[in-house]
Amino acid sequence: MNAATQAHSVVAPTPLARRVAATIVIAYALITMIPLAWIVMTSFKSPPDSIAYPPKVLFTPSLEGYCNLFTTRSRQTPEYIESLGPAETWYDDLVRQRNMVITGPSRFADRYMNSIVIGFGSTFLAVFLGTLAAYGFSRFKVPLKDDLLFFILSTRMMPPIAVAIPIYLMFRTLGLSDTALGMILLYTAVNISLAVWLLKGFMDEIPAEYEEAAVVDGYSRLQAFWKVVLPQARAGIAATAIFCLIFAWNEYAFALLLTSGEAQTAPPFIPIIIGEGGLDWPAVAAGTTLFLVPIVVFTVLLRNQLLRGITFGAVRK
Repeated sequence: MNAATQAHSVVAPTPLARRVAATIVIAYALITMIPLAWIVMTSFKSPPDSIAYPPKVLFTPSLEGYCNLFTTRSRQTPEYIESLGPAETWYDDLVRQRNMVITGPSRFADRYMNSIVIGFGSTFLAVFLGTLAAYGFSRFKVPLKDDLLFFILSTRMMPPIAVAIPIYLMFRTLGLSDTALGMILLYTAVNISLAVWLLKGFMDEIPAEYEEAAVVDGYSRLQAFWKVVLPQARAGIAATAIFCLIFAWNEYAFALLLTSGEAQTAPPFIPIIIGEGGLDWPAVAAGTTLFLVPIVVFTVLLRNQLLRGITFGAVRK
């Protein structure tokens, strides 16, 4: 009886192994969260506190970084500041403490909206086209299937700078330079290889017998795909969408080279936020913090599907 109570599965980890693994995971999570926490803290610092040495961990919170992020300012004399009368809003008062006045809104809101439109638009197209292509490769006898799949994957191997000049010349000829449509098409073309390869693995794990049974019941091939395959591949589609969005959301090289005004996204805009005396670090940190919000929210909303998608097909019954 004593031996039976102490026996355990050779596959299940021991209590000590679980504690050690939990400690390592928690320590890793805390270490990786330190830069994010520091960025958020810096966004609520004043400019002097943001460059103080040694760095300040305890400080008086300020919204000056967010105010500077969304406005443009000009320096004025104290006499001119006094002639304006009392400040009407809290951000006017905050700016006047630096002997400056607000002259208008900044371009960050437009750049932020460009990131949302281009990032989510290219993700939708890449996942939509990748799902159709992956289904075709998985279910039909495509001539030279392996060669085509390798060619699709090879487009992902090229560094962006290697094709930047040809793409720039092509976009200029087609009138797609500095346009949201051009960036959506470009990011879709880059992401579709990842989408096809990821989704083909998920499609292969879905038994074809499900579709055959649906066809026997009177469904067409398209109806079987829509009502049988897609619900089964939902976890894989969600995981693929997250990876595609992360690339399109964070992409910097193409956005820097191919956009300058109308279609410029947030990544090339945030590093050039200039304040008095150089880079306005609280404003840069504020822009980075706001830039993280959509991708974090999108990932959290799909976290269950992401976990299922990553482990899909790992255990066979």
